Amino acid sequence: MPSDQCPGGDKFHRNKADATDSPHDEAKIPVGDPGHGGEDQRRINGDGADLKHDGEILPCEPAIIPSVAWYKEWFGKEYLDLYSHRDRGEAEAHIDFVDRVFSGTSPRAVLDLACGAGRHTAALRERGYRALGFDLSLTLLTQNARLPRVAGDMCCLPFADGTFDWILNFFTSFGYFESERENLRVLEEIARTLAPGGSFLIDLFNRDHVVSHLEPRESQDRNGYRVEIERWFDHRTERVNKRIRVYAPGREVQTFVESVRAYSREEVVTGLDGTGLEVDDLFGNFQGEVFRRDSERLILVGHRPH
Repeated sequence: MPSDQCPGGDKFHRNKADATDSPHDEAKIPVGDPGHGGEDQRRINGDGADLKHDGEILPCEPAIIPSVAWYKEWFGKEYLDLYSHRDRGEAEAHIDFVDRVFSGTSPRAVLDLACGAGRHTAALRERGYRALGFDLSLTLLTQNARLPRVAGDMCCLPFADGTFDWILNFFTSFGYFESERENLRVLEEIARTLAPGGSFLIDLFNRDHVVSHLEPRESQDRNGYRVEIERWFDHRTERVNKRIRVYAPGREVQTFVESVRAYSREEVVTGLDGTGLEVDDLFGNFQGEVFRRDSERLILVGHRPH
């Protein structure tokens, strides 16, 4: 089933969500059919409209892995080990930044989109925000069972129109899909589920910085095993790719892949504008420095007009 067609038609859009009042309450946001999850969705093959840059249609690119999408295999125990430095302290600093840039607003409900193991969701809820996490990986979602989270496909969010006052998307979780149409669909879903006057934050790597500082090979010795990493930028598909090989005693070598479409600032701003969202500020890091060509991050902050 194409990702831009929700199972069950409009039933997800008719469910009016209500976030919890306490960090320790269960989430009260209905998600339609409990069996609906991203693991059961099928990807489209690149048909339909693509993101535009300076009025020019960008071509859809072929899959790097023809059988199983990389993001359905990679986000497990090995991922948690490799990115263990992305910890709760870093998440707290990110939410400090959110508090500063969104100061003066009191959101009724916050969506942590592509929440992973929930470090940002936890930081938000401990500050009293009514935050809900959303992710595809059941492995990551089970890491902190007390947090209210929902499993599913970000191309088809199971929430009513205008549910959230804030939607936050951290750590380059946009650009995973093979086709430009699917990636654009994510922006459309952010726009649909964000309330009029609501705010969004999208945190991406800065394409120019990543491509110019790409380290082709890296080796890490971790807890009882070795990890070898290859990185490359494919100029044809405009994707940053990473191949991770895990060597552990007594086990076959495991190979995983990451592949993310490297969007420029102009492409993302144009895509957001096409959905009706407005970008207010561009930052180059979570210290609040203005975005420049050599910034490590591309952090877009904006709102949905009334």
